[in-house]
Amino acid sequence: MFRSLYMEVVQSGSYMVLCVGAYISVNLKNIKIMTMQDYSRVAGGAAIGARLRRLSESLDGDSTRVYAALGISFEQRWFGVLNQLAISESATVGELAATLKITHVSVSQTRQSLEKAGIVRSQSDPEDARKKKIMLTAEGKRLVAKLRPIWAAFDEAALELNAESGDVVASLNRLDDALERQSIFERIMVRIAKK
Repeated sequence: MFRSLYMEVVQSGSYMVLCVGAYISVNLKNIKIMTMQDYSRVAGGAAIGARLRRLSESLDGDSTRVYAALGISFEQRWFGVLNQLAISESATVGELAATLKITHVSVSQTRQSLEKAGIVRSQSDPEDARKKKIMLTAEGKRLVAKLRPIWAAFDEAALELNAESGDVVASLNRLDDALERQSIFERIMVRIAKK
């Protein structure tokens, strides 16, 4: 099999690149150079967090470009909360956090941003004055009506991407399930305890 493991710094254009490989004999013509741009792809599962962040940034960046190209003032981070309010008409921060499976802090920050933009308003819940119901303003309802056909185009593009990628959503569901069984924190602490 492989005789040796080696590490080497190679000059490639304007990049200095660390190459790691295992070969029976070293042949520089056959070395594939790993650039910094390829890190999360080459590292595979070891770089899953970096890969997900990169993909999220790419998708969010393109989404922002769509809204800007259409002359719509809209922040991509608003989507989850705004979409849920369009569906349910009103909800508390806790209800939105539970539905979207994100933190209360994230929902609260989004609510504040949406309120500042005049898209939502909050009012005390008649059943529990400690809770505030969030709902769309008239301006928010107009914005949602304007966004519905754009969101439909987003949905179609996302379904196309999912099909083209071999049902990445199913893989993400399995990742969610695996993390629910045991978080990455727990998995790391078990390994550290064994050392």
